[in-house]
Amino acid sequence: MTPPTESTVPAVPVGPAVPVAPAVTDPRVLCDARVPADAGPDPSGVLWKLTEAGRQLDANLVRLSPGSRIAPHAEPDLDVLLLVVSGDGVLGAGATEEPRPLTEGAVVWLPHGSTRALTAGAEGLAYLTVHRRRPGMRIRPYSGGSAR
Repeated sequence: MTPPTESTVPAVPVGPAVPVAPAVTDPRVLCDARVPADAGPDPSGVLWKLTEAGRQLDANLVRLSPGSRIAPHAEPDLDVLLLVVSGDGVLGAGATEEPRPLTEGAVVWLPHGSTRALTAGAEGLAYLTVHRRRPGMRIRPYSGGSAR
C-alpha cells in the first residue's frame, strides 16, 4: 500500500475559524486598584472583578459609599481575604459583632463559617476580596427512588 501524499488526500472543507482563547499561563497586571477605588463619589458596588477564563479564584474590588453597611452574614463554604484599598470603616466580626477598625492597607482573613459585617467610614471604603472560585451549578444524575 502506498502512503498518502498531498495529491491523494481528499480535500476537507473548512468552515470559518472559531476564535479560541489562549490558555492563561503568564502572570500579568490586571488593574491598578487605586484608580477605580479613588474615582470619587461613585455609588456603592463592584468596581472591578476578575473575569479571566479558566481561573481558580474570584476577586472583586468593591466600594461602599460613606456610612454604607453590609449587614451581618456568614459565608459557610469559602475563606475570604479582604484588603482595604482606600478609605476606612469598621469590621463587625464574630457572633457579637465586635467592632474592629479598618484602615487603608489592612489585610483581613474571614474564615469560612465566620459572621462578618462592614460599615464604611466618612470617606467611604474600597476593598478587594479574593476567594476560591465557587463551582458552577451542576446537574447530578438521578439516584433512584420514587418520583412524585
